[in-house]
Formats: sequence, structure tokens, C-alpha cells
Amino acid sequence: MTYDFAPLFRTAIGFDRLAQVMDTAARNTGTPSYPPYDIAKTGNDSYALTMAVAGFGPDDIELVVQDGTLVVSGRVNTPQDEGEILHRGIARRAFERRFALADHVEVTGADMNNGLLRISVRQIMPEALKPRRIPVNAGQPAPQTPQNRTPAVATSTAPGTAASLEEAVPTAA
Repeated sequence: MTYDFAPLFRTAIGFDRLAQVMDTAARNTGTPSYPPYDIAKTGNDSYALTMAVAGFGPDDIELVVQDGTLVVSGRVNTPQDEGEILHRGIARRAFERRFALADHVEVTGADMNNGLLRISVRQIMPEALKPRRIPVNAGQPAPQTPQNRTPAVATSTAPGTAASLEEAVPTAA
């Protein structure tokens, strides 16, 4: 079953990233199960992605963040001579896993210990999106700042002469 999201996004402005995520999710029907992974919330704005990558070393793993997607891939090196293998239970195949990252999320580091790859991710709140407390003044007009000052008005003194600038005086309501 396929979904057409075009009518939904035809009148939406600025939701390109959401459209891309939904389109990718709709197309991605066969989710790979190798290697297994956990995602844990480790703080208010931090997460840890842990992947079981037995048989891979730090040089065999590549992490790339591109277009809001974390791509974790592993390549297989030539195995050492282990003799005749009677049973192979440890999967040593190449893999690639993709994780969609939300806006304002960055990968801060990765380490490998005992066959587990741990990737640290942190959500960064831009200053413009953080809540600001606005003080309320009682009985006093708000101080004039460049943001709330009435703009200057250009007036002409006479036809054909240079215009003079007069600062508009706010009127009391």
C-alpha cells in the first residue's frame, strides 16, 4: 500500500523536512534487523544509540551525518586464518543503518567497548527557540529601545526641495 502525501503538502510552507521523513518512512518497508541496536534517553536533551557490532573494530565502522540522517556502516575486513570453521554464528557481514535526526540534533561522539558501539547524540536548542521571560513594568512606560521606537518619518518642506527628517513623537492613548 502506498500513500500520496502531495495533497497534504501542496498548501504547507516550510514543512519540507517533515515531507521528506514521511516519504522515506513510506518507502522503507523492509527494515533490516542487523545489527541490533538500542536507543536510550540519557538526559533531558541527550540520547545514546548502542549497536551490537561483534567482530568489527573501530577502523571497520564509519559514521556519517548528512542531510539530517546518521548513517552507520561497517565493512568486513579479510578474516584471519581461524582454521576450518565448523559453525559460523557470529555474523561478519557488511551493514548500513540509517537514522533520521530531528532538527537541531547533533552527534557528539562515539566509542566502542566489548563489541558495542555507543553513539552519543544531543539535541541543541537554538537561542531563538528558547523561552524568554519578559518583565512587566507597573506604572511606568516601557523604556524606548530601537525595537519598539516609532520610526522616523520623511516629510517634504516644499515641492522641489530636500526632504527633512522629523522623528515621530508617540502620542499618549
